Order: sequence, then structure tokens, then C-alpha cells
Amino acid sequence: MIAEVSKAPIAASGVATSVNAKPAKVSKLSSQKKDCASVTASEKKGVDRPPEKDRKKDVPHPRMQFDDKSRVEKAKRRAVVRPIEVRNRVELFRHLPQYERGTLLPDLESKFFLLDPMHPAVYKVGLQYLAGDVSGGNARCIAMLQAFQEAIKDYSTPPEKTLVRDLTARLSSYVSFLIECRPLSISMGNAIRFLKSRIAKLPLSLSESEAKASLQSDINRFINEKIVLADKVIVRHAVTKIRDGDVLLTYGSSSAVEMILLYAHELGKQFRVVVVDSRPKLEGQLLLRRLVGQGLSCTYTHINAVSYIMHEVTRVFLGASSVLSNGTVYSRVGTACVSMVAHAFRVPVLVCCEAYKFYERVQLDSICSNELGDPDAISKVPGREEINYLDDWAKSENLQLLNLIYDATPSDYVSMIITDYGMVSHINIKILCFILLRKHALFILSFPRVT
Repeated sequence: MIAEVSKAPIAASGVATSVNAKPAKVSKLSSQKKDCASVTASEKKGVDRPPEKDRKKDVPHPRMQFDDKSRVEKAKRRAVVRPIEVRNRVELFRHLPQYERGTLLPDLESKFFLLDPMHPAVYKVGLQYLAGDVSGGNARCIAMLQAFQEAIKDYSTPPEKTLVRDLTARLSSYVSFLIECRPLSISMGNAIRFLKSRIAKLPLSLSESEAKASLQSDINRFINEKIVLADKVIVRHAVTKIRDGDVLLTYGSSSAVEMILLYAHELGKQFRVVVVDSRPKLEGQLLLRRLVGQGLSCTYTHINAVSYIMHEVTRVFLGASSVLSNGTVYSRVGTACVSMVAHAFRVPVLVCCEAYKFYERVQLDSICSNELGDPDAISKVPGREEINYLDDWAKSENLQLLNLIYDATPSDYVSMIITDYGMVSHINIKILCFILLRKHALFILSFPRVT
């Protein structure tokens, strides 16, 4: 009936139909334009939103600043470990955590049987981090991944829960525990992101046993391809830069640099090694013993004499904890000093770093993000008990001791970076960082799964 009533006036006069037809067309066109505009707007939103969400997921969360009182209180309530904070803290580094040494281990030992959700393998690795038994970026990352592998092997999905969500939450609790024992290195953070992405991409059709076997295989392949094989490729590349008669300087103890020196010695190349060391860890002494035990000619000195010995050096080989997207090398404290002295003497600086250690963050200094070591370690000199001037330094309110773990070396002071993807000069370091970060993201997305 409504259709017939609407047709009647139109049929009454042809003029009326022609006059009324134009507004109808105009209204249709305007409505179509609105519909098209709404569709295109929705399409644009639909196209723009997923990449933005993916991009936000890929960007790592910022580290908690410990000068934010509200966030610190929340973290303390969730914490498994109850450490005692150092009273005399350096004001410039108050945003970084610093605890009294000797208060963490007793607290963990007393809670050993109370930590129900904590897997024993993860608990063991946390204690090793805390005691300093496991050190070095690669060693810490491998120990963490192997602990996660054991935890996944013993995991069973609770009733009314899915494996993907529950295992991800369980993994996050493990990571929080390890952070309480010692802050994670950048390479460990990249490995955790990789493992979480593999868990999120597990097909729903897989059974629990198949999913666990797949994740364990992914962890094994990550360790072998991104760490073990990567170091072997770096050694092959770096050995080509060593010639007979060279004097090679290294700082601290880097596993990759040690492998390079030993492999070059096996090839019969004649060279001398200068091991530069620094307090309080004196890691170079361990490297020196191993090199001398293999028959290498070595010289040992401390970092305060690096400018005196540098005129003899022909090349500097350094390890790295990470390489940031602006080309900054993030490594053990003292690396920047050695690199700058070498640059002043026009000695090439070669940094050895695996691709999985590259990180998309930009850092211009060593203040915003760092790790604070035990301040008591720099107040004592090993083997010199008579040097006890700072035994009661904590009682002095006007004295603060600072023991930084890392520093940042600008790319201008690095001649070449040697990775498992090849060697790049300092001019193209930032381009290399961009390419490797994209490759690392693609590696996570396209990592082959064994079914």
C-alpha cells in the first residue's frame, strides 16, 4: 500500500515526475558519496590499525624507572624476592635498582619450598645469576633458554585454560623472577620475545605434547643458529683481519673474541695479544690464563695504562652486549674508554656481535639505562687487606659509591662491526643495524616450525 501511494502522485503529471526525479538522483548521489566516504574511512582505519597494533606489539616495553614510587610499590607487592635497598645511592642513578649484597640469597633459600609456580630449573638459573656463577651475554641467554625448555617439558595445561595463554603467563612469571635476581641483558630480552611469539603462533590443531615438542625444537634451533653457529661464522670472518706480526688488544673477557684468537693461533698465525683488564671483576685474568694455557704470547695490563700500551697495538677486538639502532655499542664498562683511546691513536676497532643482540632502541648515554653492581666490590682490593680505607663507607651519608656494569660507545669510535651476516665499516653501521633489525623481525615471523 505504501508503494502504491508513493507511485500515485508521480504518475499524475509528467512534470512532477521530472521535477521530483532530479532531487531523488541528487539524494541518491549524496547518500552514495556518504556511504563511499564511510566505507573508505572504515577501510582506511581497517588498513591502518593492524600495522599500528603490530608495530606497538613489536616495540619492547620500557624498563621500569625505580624513581617512580607508585610503580615501585606495585612491583614490590608482586615480587618474589624481598631485597634491601642501598641507603647511600647516587642521585643521578636513583632510577636504577641497587640492593645490599648478601640479602637476596638468604631470602630465596628460605622461600625455596614456598614458590609453587616456580620451576626448579628456573629457580636454579636465578640463583646462578645472583651468585655470579653464570656471566656473559651468551652464557646467560643459553642458561635461561635451557631452563625454559625444562619448564616447557614438565608443563601441563590446567583445566579450563588454554596452553597459549597459560604458558605465556607462566613464562612471564619466570621472567619476572629472573629480573628480580639480576636485570636481563638485551639479548635475553630478544630471546624472550622470540619464544613468546612462537607460543602465540602455535596452531590450535596441535595437541599439548606436539606443541611442547615444537617449542622445545624452536629453542634448540634458536640456540644453535643464533648463538653457536653465529659465533663460528663471526670467527671465520674475523680471522681474515689478523695478519702475521699483529699486536691485538682486547678488553675484559669476550667469548667471541677468545674463539677468534684461539682459531687464529690454530691456523699458525704469529701475533701477540694484549689483555686489558679493570676492577672489580678482573675478567681479563681468566681470559689471560686460558690464552697462555693454549700457548699464545700475551701481555696483561690495567685500563689505566691503555694509553701507554696503545702505541704498540695494530688492532683492537672487542665484544658487545648489544648494538643499538643508532650504531651505539652497548658493552661492559670501560669499552668506550678503550675505543676512544684506540681512535685517538688511529688504531682500528673491530666489534664482534651476534645479530640476535641488535636492538631497536636508541641510547645516547649510559645514564638512562644501565645496571648497578655491588658498591662494596670497588671499596676493596683483592689480596690487599691492608687497604681498608673504605670499610665503613656506608655509614657516611656524604659518600656514595657507583659501580656501573655497562657503558655506551658511539659508532664514530668503531671501525667495523663483525656479525654472522658479514663485516661492515663504521660508515654503514646504522644501515646494518636497520637491516639486521628487520631480518630479526622476519626471522621471528618466518621461523620454520617442526611439526
